[in-house]
Order: sequence, then structure tokens, then C-alpha cells
Amino acid sequence: MAFTSFNRTKPPSFKTNATLLATRVLKGRWFMLYACFLIMTSSGATYIFGIYSKDIKSSLNYNQQTLNTLSFFKDLGANVGILSGLINEITPPFVVLLLGSFMNLFGYLMIYFSITARLPRPAVWQMCLYICAGANSQSFANTGALVTAVKNFPASRGIVLGLLKCFVGLSGAIFTQLYLAFYGGDDSKSLVLLVAWLPAAVSLVFVYTVRIMEPPRGSGVGDSAKPFYYFLYLAVALGGYLLVVIVVEKVVSFSRAEMIANGAVVILLLVIPVAVVVKEEVNNLKQSMAFTEQRSSIDASCEEEANQRKTITDQQSIDGASSGEEETKIITEHKIISHIIEIFRPPARGEDYSILQALFSIDMLILFFSTICGVGGTLTAIDNMGQIGESLGYPSRSINTFVSLISIWNAMGRVAAGFISEILLTKYKFPRPLMLTVVLLLACSGHLLIAFGVPNSLYVASVIIGFCFGAQWPLLFAIISELFGLKYYSTLYNFGGVASPIGSYILNVRVAGYLYDREAERQSSGGGGKEVTCVGVKCFQLSFLIITAATVIGAIVSSVLAVRTRKFYKGDIYARFRKEAPEEAMERGSSADKLGERRIDEGEIIREMDFTVR
Repeated sequence: MAFTSFNRTKPPSFKTNATLLATRVLKGRWFMLYACFLIMTSSGATYIFGIYSKDIKSSLNYNQQTLNTLSFFKDLGANVGILSGLINEITPPFVVLLLGSFMNLFGYLMIYFSITARLPRPAVWQMCLYICAGANSQSFANTGALVTAVKNFPASRGIVLGLLKCFVGLSGAIFTQLYLAFYGGDDSKSLVLLVAWLPAAVSLVFVYTVRIMEPPRGSGVGDSAKPFYYFLYLAVALGGYLLVVIVVEKVVSFSRAEMIANGAVVILLLVIPVAVVVKEEVNNLKQSMAFTEQRSSIDASCEEEANQRKTITDQQSIDGASSGEEETKIITEHKIISHIIEIFRPPARGEDYSILQALFSIDMLILFFSTICGVGGTLTAIDNMGQIGESLGYPSRSINTFVSLISIWNAMGRVAAGFISEILLTKYKFPRPLMLTVVLLLACSGHLLIAFGVPNSLYVASVIIGFCFGAQWPLLFAIISELFGLKYYSTLYNFGGVASPIGSYILNVRVAGYLYDREAERQSSGGGGKEVTCVGVKCFQLSFLIITAATVIGAIVSSVLAVRTRKFYKGDIYARFRKEAPEEAMERGSSADKLGERRIDEGEIIREMDFTVR
């Protein structure tokens, strides 16, 4: 009997604890954030266009302006995400992720079949359609993963944006290393095949993991910053490793086995962040015991508050019954006029704007214009890096190095802008629009290095342009969320991205592509041949002088926004996400009734966790 009694009171086994912990990990906010990291890591295929663009150009016999037109449709698809934003407003994130995975698979598979002659040679408009559809999957992934993560961590949005955009920036270098591991690097056309199936597979694996989860109230940036810094260290470690590998590959040719081992290390570095997720969930599991102990006192105060509310509500319903009919009639008559007035009389900065209020806002127009100038110029440099290196006489291996450097420093720019702007804003009230101005001015130095073709300066220019291109995105999206609120962030986020293809079309297609072909024709006619490849500094000199001037104008305009919003950024813009209103505390206490039994059971297991987890 004594033995039987002992078995009845035996604490839960390690297996039970492990099962509970695994369940919490897979269903928790931090694993959801990790899933977003992986989705974003696989959604940056548009940034390696410079590697496989030469295959498209040679296989389909395109000139530079046609290739730049194709590049414009790539940028159009990658950044015009209004449709994905609107879909995300009315559906769960998994719908957006599923649609994006199918579009990615279709678009890039059709490109792969076209450049490998598995399909009849497509018309230019068909190739534009394919690459636009494939690239548009990036906006679906961004909307489904990034917007969801920001809403789940609203008080740490700058850090979250920086981290997620960092992984997008690293994706180009990651794709390159995985391509070498999977296919050996003999045929760069296989890179397009990898781009077709890998992002779709990752999205399908985590499609139900990414979802809106109510963030714990009262947790500000400082309270939850430590896990983000762990993720930052791991992201920097991944970027540092990729940078070392890129430098070594430039000097030494890897064998097939070394390529596979290198790919395995990259995958391992992508898996290590799971340890941060598990550690955070163990801490959360222990902390839930405190909630169980306080439950009784919260329930008592909650019941009293509920009774008071009920009395007030009943009295209001009695008082308002007589006048309800008349008020409804008046509201109906003035409904249309009031909506129009509301569009041009938006709420205070930081409150939830409607979509039209935000789009017609002067702040949005200023931000949109400066993004056209800044992102458009840096994106032109990135998309033409292969042709820039070729015109300046760099070998093919160096051109691949430039693309990888852009990818890594793109990632570093994103994470630096996210973390540094958050620290400066929190400690010194330094406005993000002013930091955007600084980034645009820094980008001008990279454009000038390309314009004047200083020997071996393209390595430095790649670093500057990659960093500045990456830094602009988290700043842009954080500013939008801070000025216009999170209620319609899915749509407003994607509207902000529309500035990129507009800038790309103006500066890439109409300026860089046109001037390149004009110089190529001049060189060809002078030599009497039919060669359409341009050689020399003159190929892109005038283009990047124009781009530099446009970027300076963008910096001036963004400084105007910094002046307009200086009072707003001097205040505590995240106060409502850190402070829990009393009524919200009561509502949360009432909801504990439904979770009481499960949390009490967890409380019993937590006591055993102190031994088993350690």
C-alpha cells in the first residue's frame, strides 16, 4: 500500500516535462519569431539577380535596357505588395504565405525552364510576368511573416524589423553558399532552380506556425531585449562566417566536399537560434507560476469591476433608448461628409490612421519621395553590379564577390539601423527620419566611387551601397508603424515598398539602362562591330552622377520630415504598449477562469522543471 501511495504522488516524469516544454516552444511567440527568421532568410532571391542576370541576357539575347526592364518588373513584384497587404487584413497569415509559396514556385520555375531551353523562347512580356510573379512572392512572405512579427512584438518593432530585414539581406549570400553545396557551382542557371523550390518549401513547413499572438502586456523594449540581442549575436556570427568564406573563396577554390561541408555549417548556424527560443520558453514556463499564485486576488477585484461595469452599462442603455432613433437618423445623413472630413483631419501621430488618412498625409508623401530617391539609387547599383564590374574590367569571380558583399552588408545595414535607431530613440530621443537622412548622405559616397571608377574601389562601393540599401528598409517601415499606427500596418507597410520600383524604373531603366546602351552603341559604331557590351568608366558615370544628385535631394526631403516629427519623437511613443490599463488587467484576470486548471497543472510541473531542465 505504501508503494502504491508513493506512485500516486510521484512528480511528473522528465518525459512529461519535455513534452510540455516542446509544446510551449512550438506554440510560443519566440518560435513563431524564429519561423519568421527562416521565411525571411529564404525570401531574398531578388537580391542575387546580379548573379543570374547574365544567364538571362545571354540565353535570351537581351540588350542592357531590356535586361533593366526585366529588373524593373522584378523590383515591381518584390515591392508592390498592396494585394498581399489587403489579403492579410481579412485573412490569417497562413493564407498569405501559401499564396506566396505557389507564386514563387511558378515564377522562378518558368524562368528556369526558359533559360535552359526547356520551353520555347518566351516573349519579353512573358519573362516580365514570370519574374514579377516570382518576385511578388517576396512581398507575400514579408507581409505574412514580418507584419505578423511586428504585431506580436509591438514595443520592440525597431529591433524586430532590423533582425528580420537582416536575415533577408543575408539570404543572397546564403543562397550562394547553398547553391554551391547542392549543385557544385558549375552552372549558375541551377541557382534559379534553387530559388524556385527552397523558399516555397520553407514557407510550407512553417505556414501554420506564423500567426497573430497576443503579446504580454507591460513588456516594454527593455524587458524583452535580451533574447533579441542573442538573435543579433547569432546573426552577426552568421554574417561574419559568410564574409570569411567569401574572402577565402576568392583566394582558394573549394573542392566538392568542402562546398558540402560549408553548406552544412551555414544550415547549422541557421538552426542554433532554436536554443534561444527554448531558453526563453523555459523562463516563461517558470514565470507562469507567479501568475497562478496571484490569480485569486485578481479574480476578486475583477468580479467587483465587472459588477460596476454592468451597472453603468445598464443605466446607459436605459438613458439612451429614447434618443437612439433620432441620433441614428442624424448620423446616417452626415455619414459620407464625415468620412471625407476624417480623411483630411487625421488623428495625432502615433494613433491608428485609416488607410486613406495615411496615404493623403503629408508625412507619408515626404517619406515616399525620399524613399524613391534613396532606395531607387542603391537598387540601381545592386541590379547593375554585374555590368558595372564587367565595364570596369573586374573578373567574374570578383563580380560574384561584389554581389555577396552587398548581400552581407545589406544584412548588417538592416540590423544596425534597427538596433541603433531603437537605442538612439529610447535613450536620446533621436528621430528615425533624421537617421534616414544620414544613411542617404552616406550612400552618395558609394555612388560617387562608381561614377569615377577609382581602381579597386568597387569593393568599398559594394560595402557602402549594400549597407545603405539595407539600412533604409527598417527605418522606413518603423517610421510608418510609429507615425500611422499598427491597425492597418499590413497595407501601409506594402504601400511604403511601392517607392522602390518607382525609383528603380526612373533611375535604373530610364537613366542607367538608356545611358549604358547609348554608350555601348557609340563604342560599337566606332569600332564597326556589333558588340553591345559597354567598356570603360563612361558606361555608368553620368548615370551615377544623376543618382547622386537625386539621393542628395532625397536626404534634404527626409530632413524636412525629421523637423516635422521632432516633437513626436521627443515623447514616449511606445508608452501604450508598455503600460497596462487597469481595465485590461481586469479583463486578463477574468480570462484566467478558462485557463485556470491548465495553468495549475503547469504550476505543478514547473516545480519539477527546476531539477529536470537544469
